[in-house]
Amino acid sequence: MDWIPTISELSGPRYQRIVEAMEADIAAGRLARGQQLPTQRALAKALGIDLTTVTRAYTEARRRGIMEARVGQGSFVSETSARRAVDLPHPVAIDLSMNVPPHPLEAQLDERIIAGMEAIRAQSGLTAYLNYQPPGGSTHEREVAARWMRSRVPHAQADRLLIFPGAQTILFNLLAHLARPGDVVLTEALTFPGIKAAAARLGVKLVGVPMDDGGILPDALAKACRVHRAKAVYLIPTLHNPTTATLSAERRSAIAKIIRDADTTLIEDDAYGLLDRSASPIAGFIPERTYLATTLSKCIAPALRVAYLVTPDSGAQRDMRTSLQATVQMPAPLMVALVTHWIESGIADRIISAIRSEAVGRQQLAQRTLKGFQFLAKPAAHHLWLRLPEDRPDVAAHLLRNGLAVVAGEAFTVDGTPPHAARVSLGAARNRSELTEALRILIGALQKPADTRQIV
Repeated sequence: MDWIPTISELSGPRYQRIVEAMEADIAAGRLARGQQLPTQRALAKALGIDLTTVTRAYTEARRRGIMEARVGQGSFVSETSARRAVDLPHPVAIDLSMNVPPHPLEAQLDERIIAGMEAIRAQSGLTAYLNYQPPGGSTHEREVAARWMRSRVPHAQADRLLIFPGAQTILFNLLAHLARPGDVVLTEALTFPGIKAAAARLGVKLVGVPMDDGGILPDALAKACRVHRAKAVYLIPTLHNPTTATLSAERRSAIAKIIRDADTTLIEDDAYGLLDRSASPIAGFIPERTYLATTLSKCIAPALRVAYLVTPDSGAQRDMRTSLQATVQMPAPLMVALVTHWIESGIADRIISAIRSEAVGRQQLAQRTLKGFQFLAKPAAHHLWLRLPEDRPDVAAHLLRNGLAVVAGEAFTVDGTPPHAARVSLGAARNRSELTEALRILIGALQKPADTRQIV
């Protein structure tokens, strides 16, 4: 038996001491992710305690998400801190439709949330954040965020930055600010469903611009700008959703010139930029014409609801602050305080590094498993863009009947015919074991021959 916890130096009920020892050994590296744990009976014998105490400890460890049981195999240290979803709609068993970051144990999110809140409580008290706060964040919070962002966005300054409750709120407010019903905003031919929903609600017309595997085509964008006199251009230049395309430096420079020459405005969605720091935002070329949105939803966790907007100038910042106050008043103060503490202490970068490493590992797993199939992917992306058989328009529905949810190309299409493709969100799986099972189901659906039954 490889692991026997030391519980004599801990206080409290024995079952809790076993769980606390397990957590400590995981944090210290004495227990590795995926490592098999002793059986309950073997551990009870080794510690000289009754079986029910160990059973209670293992149940509590599963509840906390640090241990998982595999039918017929035993108990293992979890690969992730994510709990099993209990509210998946029937018949979904594995949901790879939501593009969310994985939460590996190395990110230590549970521990860091608790420690962060304790640090905030010790410094100023938690109740200080239960009242109204300045819309867009305090001066200190904006200064911390601006300093953090300047390694990628050199022009980031507190008087040009606002903190929003998530990127979706930024996009809605920007469309309302920059366009009126009937106005045109250009996007990639395939784009984020959130911008489609916001545009539909506001009556703004989205026009898709052709793209290839490298992203939006500059010549096509220049032509669309001439034809449509667009109020703005919305782009996801890094780890594009859904194709994972990342624009080259040459294309970024060309696109910046096109936007400047067309006298229009760029809305740059930098949702995935912190996962691939090698790509500099287009905003660096045309800061005076760019609204840059950076969110923590894809690099830490969506429920934080913390996103940063860098505006073209301080006047635009004041306008967007007014819009923010009129729509949602402010981001959640406690969450902003926690994130600010993580940024100041360097913890945010360590969490992102752990999540990026896990994303790379999952992409490598997908590359091996899906060898021979056509898909687009990037090493640090949370998703891949899978080409589906032309004669199998029912693949997504077939997957759903088999308990696996992905998102078909129609959800991302701005106009025209939806591509025969699907976004597969690797980060949404609870761990690599679940991801392996999901990919097995996916391969089975792709290899299934087209239904040749006659309708009679």
